[in-house]
Parts: sequence; structure tokens; C-alpha cells
Amino acid sequence: MESFWIKIETLKGIFGPILAFLRVRGEMAQKGVQLNRESFSCSICLDLLKDPVTIPCGHSYCRNCIKGFWDGEDQKGIHSCPQCRKTFTPRPVLEKNTMLADLLEELKKTGLQAAPADLCYAGAEDVACDFCSGRKLKAFKSCLVCLASYCEKHLQPHYDVAPLKKHKLVEPSKNLQENICSLHDEVMKMFCRSDQKSICYLCSVDEHKGHDTVSAAAERTERQRELEGSRQQIQQRVQDREKDVKLLQQQVEAINQSADKTVEHSEKIFTELIRLLQKRSSEVKQQIRSQQETEVSRVKELQEKLEQEITELQRKDAELQQLSHTEDHIEFIRNYSAPTCFSKSVYFLAVHSFYLQHFDGVQKAVSNMRDKVQEISSEEWRKISVKVSEVDVLLSEPEPDPKTRAEFFEYSQQITLDPNTAHTSLSLSEENREVTFMKAGQSYSDHADRCAATGQVLSRESLTGRGYWEVEKGLGGLSVVVAYKDSQTVKARFGENDKSWALCVFKRGFEFKHNNITTPVSSCVSSRVGVYLDHRAGILSFYSVSGTMTLLHRVQTTFTQPLYAGVQLHGPIGTTAEFCQLQ
Repeated sequence: MESFWIKIETLKGIFGPILAFLRVRGEMAQKGVQLNRESFSCSICLDLLKDPVTIPCGHSYCRNCIKGFWDGEDQKGIHSCPQCRKTFTPRPVLEKNTMLADLLEELKKTGLQAAPADLCYAGAEDVACDFCSGRKLKAFKSCLVCLASYCEKHLQPHYDVAPLKKHKLVEPSKNLQENICSLHDEVMKMFCRSDQKSICYLCSVDEHKGHDTVSAAAERTERQRELEGSRQQIQQRVQDREKDVKLLQQQVEAINQSADKTVEHSEKIFTELIRLLQKRSSEVKQQIRSQQETEVSRVKELQEKLEQEITELQRKDAELQQLSHTEDHIEFIRNYSAPTCFSKSVYFLAVHSFYLQHFDGVQKAVSNMRDKVQEISSEEWRKISVKVSEVDVLLSEPEPDPKTRAEFFEYSQQITLDPNTAHTSLSLSEENREVTFMKAGQSYSDHADRCAATGQVLSRESLTGRGYWEVEKGLGGLSVVVAYKDSQTVKARFGENDKSWALCVFKRGFEFKHNNITTPVSSCVSSRVGVYLDHRAGILSFYSVSGTMTLLHRVQTTFTQPLYAGVQLHGPIGTTAEFCQLQ
């Protein structure tokens, strides 16, 4: 019986396409429409069938295509159809579909209409159109109301039909079913803020009754606002980091230029030292040779005189020897006289071996100079090495921030206010540590550093290392400030450019302001603010000082100039602030 049904299925596979072709061919002949090439293509190679064969399930393939496909399944022992996945055991014998082959030959002569080039079929990784029959096209859009995806053809009603025009179309998505509530099979159009999850309307009156629920659109609006805030912060951080990169590039150029200049300078100095030593060596050598020549000349002159004296003495000795052999006594007495050559002898000191060491003193002097040069060069080299090792432009590991108030006090900085920077609305105390907001303008002389904005003042002291100070707030509002002291800073309000950092202290709380961006700071209000600065590491921290140190805001950046402490009083009249005397 099973073989009977297999034969029936085979006949369907053979004659089904032909009957369909004849029927469609007749309709197309009446309408003047050409046949689509896709109908007679192999689903494996996607080309026109070559040597077509039909397998028991009715689908047709190129002989080589299905043979190759089944060859890969031989190890499993079960062979399947690539389209419908029906399995066959044993492997079917492939027979040529003669009628389909003849039909294809006829179609090749009459011509087949190629599939439109712009039709893109969906692959395994693509989102397929939910309304295409047969082989599905790629989806062009997904509808969040219909929860379906459409190709361009099936999407057209969403552009033409009035009710469908209101639907929300998005880029093709595979996750549309995730928008369906698993409990009520409804579209989730609401959001539960209590449970932080998307829900449908039925959930809001059932499981989530009494919870803080809003529409998905409202939650999106709220989160979109947060997203924009986050993006703004990120973009500001990017701008800051881009500035940091430029500064680092400038640092690299400055380091390279300084190193090249120093190497050139050191080579010049050492070359001069070598030339000086060579000159001194040549002078010593010349002096020694000159003295050598003088002394040798003197010795040779004395040597010649001595040799002459030896010759004269030898001649005298010969005469005396001859006289000593005279037999006649009278003649001997008459010819003999006492020798006088001894009184005329050349005078010189006795020559001893130590006189051969006349230049030993010079050797010792040169050796002493060498020792002194080595000693000086070693000491100076140590100093040079220390200076080289101290070159640390930026990238050293920053020291950890202090934790306790006592640790902060180790870096306490005495701050006094600079009258030349005080706005005319401010009055300074005699010690220049306390400032008061006044009604009448103060009679300050003109100065390039004077702050243009009301209530602002900076310190005398510049800050370049590590430092800590505290500011006590009196009546009214106060901004505790750290800033550069340049023309741009003193002409602007603190916190409204990238050259000043301001922690604002109000009755309601704190907020931080830099480059005209305000950041809320959540903390209990305190009247005393501590400021910790590590200029080299680029760290600036603000603390609320009470019984403990509470970090309010921390800045990590790159400082390119000396910094100055300061304040801005926001009023009313009589508002005060004092830089505390730290014990």
C-alpha cells in the first residue's frame, strides 16, 4: 500500500507542474503574459532545471543537485527533500522526468521571463515578509500594530488605506512577537514603572493593579529625555577628551622639541669639554716636550764638556806616564810640575737614579686632575640623571585621594582673596579671607584681573600642586569656585565656560556647573564645603564637611594653567563667605 501511494505522489510530481503550466499557459496566452522563470528553477542551484528528476514527494531538481545533496546525507542513512523535508528510506532511485525536460526545452525556445532584479529573497538571517506565499521576499518594514512584516508589495496598503496609514512602521524586526503579552495575548502598549516591565492593558487592571503604570509612549518620552541628557553629557565628555587629546599631542610635540634641544645642547657641551681636554692635553704635551728639549740640551752640553775634560785628562795622564819613565833625575825634576787641570774641572752635581724621575710630579698632577674631573663629573652626572628622571609630564600614576579630614589637612592651603579681582559689589575683610555682598559699589581701582560678573572674586595664591581648603557659607547663596585667572575667565560668570568649575550651594541643595552645563548634586545641605585639588593628576573634588567628609562632585580632567580658588556670592545684601583657617 505504501508503494502505491509513493507512485501516486510521483505521478503528481510529474504531471502536477505540467498541468499547472498548461492551465497558466492558456490564461497567459489570453492575457498576453509571459511565464516566470522562477517556476521552473531548481531550489538548490536557483537556475533552470538541468536533466530534471522528480523525487517521491513531488518536488523536482537538477539530477546533479539532488544527487550531491543526498551524497552528503548518506552517512545518516536517511535522505530528505530540501524543500519539504520529507524523508525516504532507502535512497530513492533517480529517474529523468522526460516530459518536464521536453517542456523546458520548449520553454527555452519560446523564452522565459526572468525574475525582476529588484526582488530580494529572504535568507536565513533576514526578516521575511509574512504575507508572501512560496519563497518569501525580504521584509521592507515591520508594523508595530499588526505585529507583522511586509515586503514592498504587501506593504502598499499601509500607504493607501486610511486606517492603516496610522499604524507605526519601523525597520524590519524579528522580535515583533516579544511585543505580545504572554498572559493575555494582547499587544503590550503600557509600561509598569513599579516592576520596570512592559505590559498590556489587561495587565494594568489585573496583575499590575495599583502600580505606577504609564503608556509606553509616555515612558519612551521620559527615557528619551534621559537619553538626550546622557548624550549631552557624553558629547561634552567627548569634547573634553578631544581637547585632552590635542593637549597631549601638544605635550608630545613639546617633549620631543625639548628632548631634541637638550640632546643638541648636551652634545655641544660635551664636545666643548672634549675639545677643552684635548687642548689641555696638547698644551701639557707641548710643555713637557719643550721642557724635555731644554733639559736634554743642558745635559748634552754638560756631557760634551765632561767628554772634553776626559780627553784633556787622558792626554795629561799620558804625558805624566811618559815623564815617570825618565831615568835622569834632574830632567824629571825640571819637567814635572803639579797638575792644574783639577782646579779647572767642570762643576756639576753628582748624577743619581732619582734624577731620571723629574716628570713624576707632572704625572701625579695629571692623575690628580683626572681624579678631580672624575669626581666632579660623577657628582654632576648624578645631578643630571636626577633631573632626567624627574621629567614626568603627565602619565605618572596619581596618588590616591585622602579619606579622612585629618588626611586632607596634610594638604591644607592658606587662601587669601585678591582685591584686584574682587567685583565692586564685594567688600573684603582686613585679612582678605572673608567677603561680604554689599549694596553700594566699592571704590576699587581699575585692574585687568577685576571680575566683571557681580559677586565674584579669586585668590592671590596660584595652585599647581596638591591642596585642600574649606569655605564657610553664611547667609544667602554661594558658589565655591576653582578657575584659571585670565581675561576670558574674569569677564564671564564662573561655571559658564571651560576655564572655571563652580559648586553652587543654595538653601535647597547643591549643583555643579562647568562650561555652562549644570549637574544636580544630591546630598544633605551643609554650610561648609571642602575643596581638594591635585593639579598634576587633574583631580578636583568638592566635599560637604560636617561630622564626616561627603563627596559631592569629582572632576577628572587635564589642567593646563595654574588654578585659583574663588567664590561667587549670589545675594541678598549681607551674604558672606569665609575661607577657613585650618588647624
